Amino acid sequence: MTLPRYAFIKANWHADIVSRAFDGFVEIIPPNQIEVFDVPGAFEMPLLALDLARSGQYAAIVAAAFVVDGGIYRHDFVAQAVVDGLMRVSLDTGVPVLSVSLTPHQYQDTDHHNATFRAHFIEKGREAARAALMIGKTRAQVAA
Repeated sequence: MTLPRYAFIKANWHADIVSRAFDGFVEIIPPNQIEVFDVPGAFEMPLLALDLARSGQYAAIVAAAFVVDGGIYRHDFVAQAVVDGLMRVSLDTGVPVLSVSLTPHQYQDTDHHNATFRAHFIEKGREAARAALMIGKTRAQVAA
């Protein structure tokens, strides 16, 4: 029996924080079942997720990004577009696409905030792994 494969997309903005989601993910799903893909930022994730979903190689796709308010009111629009795009990929292809894309109301580049969000992304990575496993199991039951 072939083990399921998972795609993990990471946005490179705030990579030191975003990569922690992958650390949490591999606590649940073994690294040999995961392929990692880097993109410049959150906005590029839905298109790559679509390519990966259409490939038919993955049981689920996880997309991780950290969209922060850089003083311009566009972060909310970016975050909404990304989540909507990821959901559309999932619904259009039938491949689960899970988001670990967070948009905090308050973020400052301080040791405290960076440590807090690194820890949060580790937990969100674990949650995404559990969700990927659960949705796979549930969909298999429905298909049977």
